Amino acid sequence: MLRSSWPPLLVLAVVVGGWQLYVTAAGVDPTTLPSPARVVQQGWANRQDLWDQTLPTLQETLLGFALSFAAAWLVAVVLDFSAAARRGLYPLLVASQTIPIVAVAPLLIIWFGFGLLPKMLVVTLTTFFPLAANLAAGFAATDREAMRLLRSLGAGRWRAFRLVRVPSAMPYFFAGLRVSITYAVVGAVFAEYAGAESGLGIYMQAQKSAFRTDLVFAAVAVTAALSVALFGATYLLQRLVLPWERKAGK
Repeated sequence: MLRSSWPPLLVLAVVVGGWQLYVTAAGVDPTTLPSPARVVQQGWANRQDLWDQTLPTLQETLLGFALSFAAAWLVAVVLDFSAAARRGLYPLLVASQTIPIVAVAPLLIIWFGFGLLPKMLVVTLTTFFPLAANLAAGFAATDREAMRLLRSLGAGRWRAFRLVRVPSAMPYFFAGLRVSITYAVVGAVFAEYAGAESGLGIYMQAQKSAFRTDLVFAAVAVTAALSVALFGATYLLQRLVLPWERKAGK
């Protein structure tokens, strides 16, 4: 992990250092472009406000992603078990990705109000397709010979599905999980921009209106940190769920 982490950290350090030098040397107005040092200073000074706004965003992210997780498994299993459902539903799932969330989010706010539900639905809509598509692809890529062997030994369809198709689909699932989880926090923040009472999205909007660009950057940094933390958690989950991969790597 250390070997793979230091190159991006080095690039990030160079970018932040160049940003700091440019702002300091050019004397840029902090309301236009604050320095990284000012962003950190003001973010720390307002850490309680940032924390209070982070909690609703994190709640929306986790609950919306949990709903997306359950729906993706349900749809992927149905597609795998039914050729008719696959022919009828999969094109609609692909077509659903052409619908812009920027148009759907305000409608969800109109229909369901400013509470938790519309934010959860935006996160679900944002993250559902990569999960379902990768999981369905993983089921379809299962070794046919292994399935035939289990069926010849008397295993029923569900038992063969559980013992062969689900484990073989896990690498595909975790690939989709990592793609989806990076969108989850952004989806929640965007939903808050469309209409909310609290959260990082509405906090950024308020600070932008007050010309507190430093706090906008601080909230962006918190959003990025949440996304990176959730992305990293997928690797820990994969190590727990797929211990045989770790043993094979040794």
